[in-house]
Amino acid sequence: MTVRPTSSLRSLALVTAIGAIAIAAAACSDESDTVETGPGAVTTPVGDPGDRASVDSAPSEPQQPEGFTTIQARITEADGEVCEVCLWLADDSNERGRGLMGVTDLGEAAGMAFRFDEATEGSFYMFQTPTPLSIAWFGPDGDHVGSADMEPCLDTEAGECPLSSPGAPYDVAIEVFQGGLESLGLVAGSSVELIEGSEADRCPLVP
Repeated sequence: MTVRPTSSLRSLALVTAIGAIAIAAAACSDESDTVETGPGAVTTPVGDPGDRASVDSAPSEPQQPEGFTTIQARITEADGEVCEVCLWLADDSNERGRGLMGVTDLGEAAGMAFRFDEATEGSFYMFQTPTPLSIAWFGPDGDHVGSADMEPCLDTEAGECPLSSPGAPYDVAIEVFQGGLESLGLVAGSSVELIEGSEADRCPLVP
């Protein structure tokens, strides 16, 4: 199974996206105002590259995910601190295959969680995903098993895009705008639990 990116991002979308990740990161880190965030786009796991529709480049307005629910994730950082964040959820083959293609604005979510029914060692890639992303993978026990930064792959065939994999079994992967993993505590030594019963149409409002 492979994963790929989406379309291109303009300055207005970038400003919106960075603001969204800063809000989400604040829930987990007191250092969210110092996080280096780049442009945002999110990849997704897919089987056959032909399953992914082509995405027109440079949408004129920020595009948020459509057709996905959200879920709360409980993050236990390496130092034991625990926090919760809201993520978009891709948990079937169609959703994982579509992921954040064409998305330039995550809204109130911190990123997207890809949940698998069983452990996999599949790869992710950035085909037609315009914005640099960071990804962290978590094993069946919830523990962090790897992370990577991924660059857009826009001007080549899908089969020629670089692949990213942790080299170990995982059943959850979380993608954020590049540079956002540290602010959420999604680094070596951390663990993640997707909270059952917390699925919703949108992220809950934070007072």
